[in-house]
Amino acid sequence: MINRKNLWFLTLFSLILVLSVYYVTMPEELLLTNNGEVLTDNTDIKITDASIVEALKQEDTSNTLKEINKLKEEMNSKNLSSEDKNKVFDSLKILNQISSTEELLEEKIKNIYNLDSFVKIDGDEIRVVVDSGEHSSSLANEIMRTVQSNFDTKMYIVVQFK
Repeated sequence: MINRKNLWFLTLFSLILVLSVYYVTMPEELLLTNNGEVLTDNTDIKITDASIVEALKQEDTSNTLKEINKLKEEMNSKNLSSEDKNKVFDSLKILNQISSTEELLEEKIKNIYNLDSFVKIDGDEIRVVVDSGEHSSSLANEIMRTVQSNFDTKMYIVVQFK
């Protein structure tokens, strides 16, 4: 059984790790202005079309981390039965599987079509946002076929171009 010291250590270590990864992967443009100075609180940051996919990814990552933390808190609750804790653990496992599948599909689209994309899976529905100037139905169909090839059951796939 994990004692309280180990639990606190793991929790804080996980938080530090997540923040470190976020800081390292954050684009340098977010930290600097045009003349190379560090941004202040009064600076407005505008989202351009080129960064819509990145903004969607960051928002989704933030929401996923919140959900994971919520599930971890539930799992560490003393009021839950072992059966309920197993259900929470299964939910956590499913959330991790969905996140990894989304990342795999984004990588696949990048490798095959050389396009940045954002993929969101919600049950049997998949939303794909592609950063492309070309808005062709044939490209959308190819992306849909590529995404569907990763699933055994029929998925409802929507492709948007931004």
